[in-house]
Amino acid sequence: MVSTRSCFVSKLLEERMMRIYSLVSSLIVLLTPTLAFQVPGKSWKGLHGLAMTSDASSASLDVTVIGGSGFVGSSVCRSLAEKGAKVTSVSKSGKVPSFAWCDDSWTSKVNWVAADLETADESSIDAAIGSPQCIVSCLGVIGNEPEVLKKGNGATNCAAFGSAKKGGKLERAVYVSVSAEVAACQENWLPEFFGGYFEGKKMAEQCALDAVDGDSSKVCFVKPTFIYGGDAFGLIPPRVTKEYGSFIEELLSLELIKFFADIFPGLIKVALRPPSSVDAVAAACVSAAIAGPALGKDLDGAAVINEITNQPAATGLTEAIKFVGEKLGETYEWAKEEVPKAAAKLEEMSKK
Repeated sequence: MVSTRSCFVSKLLEERMMRIYSLVSSLIVLLTPTLAFQVPGKSWKGLHGLAMTSDASSASLDVTVIGGSGFVGSSVCRSLAEKGAKVTSVSKSGKVPSFAWCDDSWTSKVNWVAADLETADESSIDAAIGSPQCIVSCLGVIGNEPEVLKKGNGATNCAAFGSAKKGGKLERAVYVSVSAEVAACQENWLPEFFGGYFEGKKMAEQCALDAVDGDSSKVCFVKPTFIYGGDAFGLIPPRVTKEYGSFIEELLSLELIKFFADIFPGLIKVALRPPSSVDAVAAACVSAAIAGPALGKDLDGAAVINEITNQPAATGLTEAIKFVGEKLGETYEWAKEEVPKAAAKLEEMSKK
């Protein structure tokens, strides 16, 4: 059990770092020429996250989340647990994610199971997966070895989906895959070893579909280009914070940027597409898991993911502009008062 003091220190450090990230984003605004263009008025209407079904619809739902201790998976587990579903998280560690050590309001409602789907035998995998009504896989592997990528993204997910089907109660399958525009870059824009990554993703999609007997109305593929969120930057896997990611999402949602993204090829196109927040991706997974609007859909890209889950428009850019404006106003007021004082002081000193 983590001590109360440790939790307090953790929260304090988190607040300090959030302030630093906000300041960094604000400084970037001053260096971004595209801010001269007007922000589009269109926004995603509705409540943040899921406003699609009552909690009663998921109260008796049995869901297994693959990669539940990870970045996206933990958000899926939390949302499902808060809705009253019976949630089992399967991951290598089988542990509560570090960011949630101090929060047992939902972690205590999740069954955290440790299983290595790459090395475990069939009976061990079956025991870990159980007999869920829905399986959600947020499992993904990155690296530079084709076979490792193919196995980590393909074979492991196929083992999970196959096991869930054997349980005999499976009604729905959900898989976090990758945007088609990213996959289209593998031929001329990415190193050859990425082929294993995309082949694995394709295998997993087929296995998810097979798990529900090929019925596309019972499966959902969530396909972001890049996922952001949390309160820390990371390199492997690449990750940016919620504040910075929101800034980039709103910036890349500008009509001018969207125009160029549509006409540019390959990785340039992908780089100009807005990223998806971890909240939006998790909300899409949960929507499909509880038979909401996302079920039966191929959700490719941030715009589609946001729309199906009623996500509010990203406001990082707007907030940064507002912050900078406020600071400039404060600086002006300070200068208006202090500069005359300093000038008078200098004049007084020059007469002596």
